Amino acid sequence: MYSYQPFDKAFVRRRITQFREQIRRRLDGSLTEEEFKPFRLMNGLYMQLHAYMLRVAIPYGTFSPAQLRQMAYIADRWDKGYGHFTTRQNIQYNWPQLDNVADILEALADVDMHAIQTSGNCIRNVTADHFAGAAADEIEDPRPTAELIRQWSTDHPEFMFLPRKFKIALTGSPQDRAVTRAHDIGLQMQRDATGAPGYTVIVGGGLGRTPVIGQVIREFLPKAELLPYLEAILSVYNSIGRRDNLYKARIKITVQQVGLEAFRAQVEERFQRIRPHFSGVDQALLTELEAAFAPPEYQTADTSAFDQARQQDPIFNAWAGTNLHPHKHPDYAIVTVSLKAHGQTPGDINSHQMRVLADLAETCGHSDLRASHEQNLILPHVHKGDLPALHAALREHGLATANIGLISDIIACPGMDYCSLAMARSIPIAQQIAQRFDELEHQIGPLKVKISGCINACGHHHVGHIGILGMDRGGVESYQITLGGDHTEQATLGKRTGQGFSYEDILPAMERLIQAYLAQRSTADESFTDTYRRLGPAPFKTALYAHV
Repeated sequence: MYSYQPFDKAFVRRRITQFREQIRRRLDGSLTEEEFKPFRLMNGLYMQLHAYMLRVAIPYGTFSPAQLRQMAYIADRWDKGYGHFTTRQNIQYNWPQLDNVADILEALADVDMHAIQTSGNCIRNVTADHFAGAAADEIEDPRPTAELIRQWSTDHPEFMFLPRKFKIALTGSPQDRAVTRAHDIGLQMQRDATGAPGYTVIVGGGLGRTPVIGQVIREFLPKAELLPYLEAILSVYNSIGRRDNLYKARIKITVQQVGLEAFRAQVEERFQRIRPHFSGVDQALLTELEAAFAPPEYQTADTSAFDQARQQDPIFNAWAGTNLHPHKHPDYAIVTVSLKAHGQTPGDINSHQMRVLADLAETCGHSDLRASHEQNLILPHVHKGDLPALHAALREHGLATANIGLISDIIACPGMDYCSLAMARSIPIAQQIAQRFDELEHQIGPLKVKISGCINACGHHHVGHIGILGMDRGGVESYQITLGGDHTEQATLGKRTGQGFSYEDILPAMERLIQAYLAQRSTADESFTDTYRRLGPAPFKTALYAHV
């Protein structure tokens, strides 16, 4: 993985020194909360419903055991003993005291971490496929490109005050695990007819109040042209994007209003103008970064223990069937560690579990860890012979829930339990669904449920197979259901089914929905999505509103 260079270290420490002084001025009353707001947002500090919240960047979701142990230390010393992993591959601390924040940032800097550009109208934390560098279907590891973009975009003088926040995601595989089409810019690694690497560039995606699936602006962009092309897109958006209306300021609205072809023409004109004189980070650095992300030295060892455990241990076999993914090395597997134990808060992990996972990453995971946008953690390189012992250790510490991709593997925003923007609770709904379908979920099969507590869609409900949106209806929580969404390379927005359900009625509605699916699927292997696409929404709407 990438290690901070002297410039990175000096830059982060300098920013902390500046912010420490700004905090001091807020605490002594020299700055009002409104005056302090732009300073704290530049450093990842939010004001939530009950307290400040610090959002820490985990660029492209990659981190080390030492960094995870430091996250645990911060959780114990300055928070309430846990952290919350988000859909942006970040970790959030929900209860820091303002006078401790600079010390937290110093502790993060000690292990090459920061909270810069995790908020504000700038280029946010760059996200990537959480299986990057390990997936069997990968064309090329996207993390060197993601790190290149991170370095180019950090403190970029032109793009620190964009019309609105800006999100970039990358995938290196044909199977899109980074939700690239729901981002302001999505990049998909490709190779042209000669085998040369490059990117399909997608622009104008996003969820929230106006959900939009991104459109391809360049079918193939050579690697050497990436940064000037991104610079062209961002500079056009910065020039013509709306600043008079918060809800119409995202690039998705700009592309809609201007039209893709007209927007492309402006980008291409800007690109041709700046390309010959572009002074951004060059390809020499990308070559260095590719070396930094070289794969580990894989072990040659017996894998028979894995096969034997699958045959003899039904609990291990169930876990292996859901939580393992094919690795590019045949003797290895990618392990997803579920942070969705039934009845728990999706994405939460306590400090003890962080330390356990850090130890396991060192002993059998080549000291490599990932955070996924689905609020789980990944050990990307585990030898199959080590999997039975790994599973036993995870199980001992409450980290072996066998539910990846199933109904209880729910994405959920913090909702009204924490967020000042939320209109309804998300966490209790996720907990109730997970507990209700605990015994049925393997029978139900693959099913992505995503829950948002407000229209900002931090829970990605628009692209859930079943999406749940919490709203306020006359001071009462109301939950709207959407069906048929898809976050993959076949990205699709879910369709609204009808009127919302009360807090008390949403779980019974989900029960009717699932029972309708189980009754009408053509075979035991037909997924919810396939059944929905075959039958259309009518039978599901009938089941949902049968009580009305």
